[in-house]
Amino acid sequence: MNKDKLKPMLFSTLKHYSMKQFGTDIVSGLIVAIIALPLSIALALASGVGPEEGLYTAIIAGFIISLLGGSRVQIAGPTAAFATIVAGIIAKNGMDGMVLATVIAGIILIIMGFLRLGGLIKFIPYTITTGFTSGIAVTIIIGQLKDFFGLIYPKGTVTIETVDKLKAFGSNFGTFNFHAFLVGLLCLVILIVWPKINDKIPASLIAVIAGILIVKFTGINVNTIGDLYTISNKLPSIHMPHITMSGISAALPDGFTIAILAAIESLLSCVVADSMINSHHRSNMELIAQGCGNIGSALFGGIPATGAIARTAANIKNGGRTPVAGMVHSVVLVLVLVILMPYAALIPMPAIAAILFMVAYNMCQWRTFVHLCKTAPKSDIIVLVTTFVLTVVFDLVIAIEIGMLFAVLLFMKRMSEESGVMGWKYYDPDDDPDGMNLKPIPPQVRVYEIYGPMFFGSSGQIDTMNFRDETKVIIIRMRGVPALDATAMHSLEQFYERCKAKDIELVFSHVNEQPMNTMIKDGFADKIGKDNFRPHIDDAIEWAKIRIKK
Repeated sequence: MNKDKLKPMLFSTLKHYSMKQFGTDIVSGLIVAIIALPLSIALALASGVGPEEGLYTAIIAGFIISLLGGSRVQIAGPTAAFATIVAGIIAKNGMDGMVLATVIAGIILIIMGFLRLGGLIKFIPYTITTGFTSGIAVTIIIGQLKDFFGLIYPKGTVTIETVDKLKAFGSNFGTFNFHAFLVGLLCLVILIVWPKINDKIPASLIAVIAGILIVKFTGINVNTIGDLYTISNKLPSIHMPHITMSGISAALPDGFTIAILAAIESLLSCVVADSMINSHHRSNMELIAQGCGNIGSALFGGIPATGAIARTAANIKNGGRTPVAGMVHSVVLVLVLVILMPYAALIPMPAIAAILFMVAYNMCQWRTFVHLCKTAPKSDIIVLVTTFVLTVVFDLVIAIEIGMLFAVLLFMKRMSEESGVMGWKYYDPDDDPDGMNLKPIPPQVRVYEIYGPMFFGSSGQIDTMNFRDETKVIIIRMRGVPALDATAMHSLEQFYERCKAKDIELVFSHVNEQPMNTMIKDGFADKIGKDNFRPHIDDAIEWAKIRIKK
């Protein structure tokens, strides 16, 4: 199977589809929908929108991504990674700004898929994905402290940035609601303990039901979703944002961030799913599906979506093996929206906070974070911690930009340290008994061995090569040079000119394919001459002996 072809996986799986698999997919889709219900509502509220927007996202994006996706089992919908980003976009640019940014992200994802850029995601360092994932988890926890402790903020309190949320939490802790805290704590205990008792019924659903019953029958003063939001059970309808050039310009950076994050999250989820079912996803088709799904979600009142690892894993564990399960999950959520959505008004806000605490804990990768801090090279630790801190203190856009910049600069520094130029040792066989195994070189010949990638960060090493008054030929051995860039090529040309001025001839030994192609395209190979490129060092030395006699 060609995993990179642009063909939805649904069409491939239907070739050998059976009624037995259809029954299993229906059961799995139903279970995943039950899991997705409280999560979609919780993540929508964390994103600064109403609870129904979370279901719109799971319904529209979930169905489209399953229909067109490149994975057999991917379940898509709102995820925690987008919560703080979406909340920030809405606070700054309103719903129209969020819709526009999501549509732009969808277009970028589709273009990435058609350009077959799915494989480029692997070039984003693991330290960056771990850093911003852990950072997002912390921001989610901080954002839910208010509802977990039942605090009341004065009207006009600014809580857009994470730092603002922490300040507001500290300033208003005097409004602490003990009843809200108890409800949140009980729900959190259920979320931790219930999976050990029964792993068939989602713990989040049990926690929500328990929270509703406690608040409903005890009459305690705890905010519910209905107290803060207007609940609607209407089906999603198309919503076109007001489009202006200034709006597009303002939404473009956010759209780029959403696209990159959606690509990373969805393809990581696909990789995890592949390992669980021993399959291969089609990364480029998945990007196209993610783009279409996000455009559909935004235009029908939803928020950004991507592949959800937890829901995808639940789908696999319950027997889902084709995209039909994901489509069933979306259809079930339509029925839930129409029939059960009014009851969402009864869900206590501390229960939502508790669910998001668990979501944040499951995504934070703190064990991986600590392990990397203990074992990774210092440069990787710098990238990891920097990305984490910037995600928490500022936002994901800055975190990814600075994190990638640091990663690239530190990588170049590391590669330059692995590159160098080494001159061969000269000896007199009569005076140096330890040199008997060394190759005899005439005094008119000097040999330099270049090793490591020669690029702009290490091209200065070439300038360290020198020659003596009696030097007639310099042999440059390049068996350890896998790549040569334009800056290093320029340095070689300058060295050639220095040698030419002294009537010194250059001979190259064992030039690898990429450096050779670069020299040919540059015209440098013609200057040196075809005969002065030798396949082996022994051949180069013998050729140099011939040249010094002329």
